[in-house]
Amino acid sequence: MKEISTDVVIIGAGMAGLTAATQLIAAGRDVVVLEARDRVGGRVHSEIHDDCLVEVGGQWIAPDQEKLLALLDGLGLETYSRYREGKNVYVNGSGENRQYEGEIFPASPETESEIVRLIELLDKLSHEIDPAQPWEHPNASEFDSVSFASWLQQQSQDQEARDNIALFVAGAMLTKPSYAFSLLQALMMAASAGGFNELVDPDFILDKRVKGGMHQVPQGLAERVGFENIHLSTDVKSIVTAEGNVTVTAENLSVQAKHVIIALGPHLLTRIDFQPALPSVKQQMAQHLSSGQVIKVQAFYPSAFWREKGLSGTAFSPYQTVHEAYDNTPHDYVGGTLVGFVSDHVADDLYAKDPTERKKAILDSFAAYFGEGALKPTVYYESDWVNEVYTRGAYGTSFDIGGLTRYRDSIRSSVGRIHFACSDIAGIGYTHIDGAIRMGEAAAEAVLA
Repeated sequence: MKEISTDVVIIGAGMAGLTAATQLIAAGRDVVVLEARDRVGGRVHSEIHDDCLVEVGGQWIAPDQEKLLALLDGLGLETYSRYREGKNVYVNGSGENRQYEGEIFPASPETESEIVRLIELLDKLSHEIDPAQPWEHPNASEFDSVSFASWLQQQSQDQEARDNIALFVAGAMLTKPSYAFSLLQALMMAASAGGFNELVDPDFILDKRVKGGMHQVPQGLAERVGFENIHLSTDVKSIVTAEGNVTVTAENLSVQAKHVIIALGPHLLTRIDFQPALPSVKQQMAQHLSSGQVIKVQAFYPSAFWREKGLSGTAFSPYQTVHEAYDNTPHDYVGGTLVGFVSDHVADDLYAKDPTERKKAILDSFAAYFGEGALKPTVYYESDWVNEVYTRGAYGTSFDIGGLTRYRDSIRSSVGRIHFACSDIAGIGYTHIDGAIRMGEAAAEAVLA
């Protein structure tokens, strides 16, 4: 077995781990990064399929994501705006296709008014929440003891309004049913994006993309770290803390360091044997964080046919298999691309089908929004993060009901020389690339303190 000594060993070469590594190297520390996959980037990844660039993971940039924007600038990467010209599409519970402009889905005047009222209420509450410390809100215990679904039922008798408000957080962000997480978790999600108004505005939160793909960001960071310091296909099995040092062991490699940063989703901590064991409350915390479930689908066409109909490519419906869709055409692609998302229990049901049935259900949903032209893409790709052994879901993890307040002191706390970094434990930028960068910086600061 090969043995290495270094100052800091980092487990995970995603955005958080690579950010921590660059910060520590800049401060003069020796760093070794261990990555179980055969690539860097974690949940930021692109692939080429039939000569088409497919951004499998994270890809969008919001104007308030200051850390990500600064990094893009530092790496010399250019951005472009998501296409949004034309009318949007909403499909209601009766299957009726309605085109609209503006932010509110077209429904009856009463339902539209109720949607606006609930958005305003949730926006007000989200601005009372510190996303880094949501448990400090005076009503945090109350908010964390009721599911988002139950709270919506208490607030409104309008089923369609409730379904659409739930979609913004449950289907579109946490990717699990609205009965599975608390009101406080929903408010934290909104607060982390700047407020509920920002969360529900696709022109804000899904504003820009990187020319050539977001995967260039972790690739650029890895080049700064130096690939000679990154060990790929290295699945960590154990972490032993003894006599002021930490020993991290994989199958054919042992690294001794003064500190270790674990840049993995909290739900993956159980894959590592800790000696001595992590504090019981830290172990319990990890068991109460679960990943969401989402299928990201991209369909490439010879032309952006929806634009010819005066449509933006933006579509929503809590009643469709694909609950949201967008024009995802790369800036240099001569045809057109749609991206859609299938989440929580709907994704569960689709995974029970064979691939042909699943594809048909998804394309039928695209067609419900944009017409029969959506049924015959030239390239079709499903991002399957839940079956990716080193990820196990998307977009990130969230607590079950009561978890945010119960485990408040353990979410970001270090355990001796063991530190943690991941977008799943971020405040600002929670479950987003910007949050991963922030947590990587915080972990580096903890090591240097």
